[in-house]
Amino acid sequence: MSAEIVKHQAAAPAQRGGALSLSTMTPHDAWKFAEALAGSGMLPRQYQGNPASVLWALEYGRAIGLDVITTTQSVHVIQGRATASADLMASLTRRAGHRMRISGDDTRAEVTIFRADDPEFPFTAVWDIPKATRAKLTTKDTWKQFPGAMLRARAISECVRMACPEVLHGSIYTPEEIGANVDADGMPIDAEVTQLRRVPSDEPAQFEPHPEAQALARRAAAAEDRFVMGALIDEAKRTVPADARIVAPDTEQADTLREYLTRRWTALPKPDEKAGGQDDVTDAVVVAEGETEADAAERALRAAAANAGLDNLDEEFERSYGLPIAQAGAQQLREMTALLTGSAA
Repeated sequence: MSAEIVKHQAAAPAQRGGALSLSTMTPHDAWKFAEALAGSGMLPRQYQGNPASVLWALEYGRAIGLDVITTTQSVHVIQGRATASADLMASLTRRAGHRMRISGDDTRAEVTIFRADDPEFPFTAVWDIPKATRAKLTTKDTWKQFPGAMLRARAISECVRMACPEVLHGSIYTPEEIGANVDADGMPIDAEVTQLRRVPSDEPAQFEPHPEAQALARRAAAAEDRFVMGALIDEAKRTVPADARIVAPDTEQADTLREYLTRRWTALPKPDEKAGGQDDVTDAVVVAEGETEADAAERALRAAAANAGLDNLDEEFERSYGLPIAQAGAQQLREMTALLTGSAA
């Protein structure tokens, strides 16, 4: 079993933009620059011929202190959403001054992060083959060929989400987690080119609905509350490609499962509307003395579950996130709380 230990070092100042930077360009020049880059055959495929995605990625990269080359090679726009490679996540975590330890083999990966501002408390994420099997990942070709690399990437991204999501400004998923097919290094190999627009429904579409996605759409059509919808959305993220196509039950037109689930969520009433205006759990959770942020988030989650009448919270949480509440980070607990209170819309 290999092990990688990184000692804490002072974070180096972020180098914003490199030799070519959007910060020195007018909006017109920035667009022309993005168009020129999009015409290069050296960029990842999802950027070629797509200056809007190039410009969006470059602006995101500038916000987190990346130069143009690093951004175009390590940040990928998948289905209109910025994703980061696991290696980039690890690099930015270390640059921020946090310690990261990585160990594993082809059957198990473990990542631990010690924050610079709380060095005594470890955040640990573990991914192994049984966990990947439960998430229905091991049938994919890349997982069969490079299980160790895939386990490592999943453990890194999960641990970064728990310990220091701020280093990525919200883009805390890898391309593989969003649904792209990737190589051993986690680089997309057939990501859909996203034009940042929705194709009008009257455009012809010849396709076969994705069977698992269509089944989820039928279950979503029968859902009566946002908690059930939240669980279906989470299941969709884990089990079907992000671009899975369906025949939408509400329009009988070709659509993506993601678009349909979003519409379905919006159409359902919030818990307070359905329950006749019961008091919601407050969004601001006070952390008591001697209590961690995760403890406070768990307390708020259990209060929200009680208010919503959810008796099997622990079971539903573990089924949705793949780990028990006691091992979850504050952000995951807050996400579940938002689902229960209706504030995730």
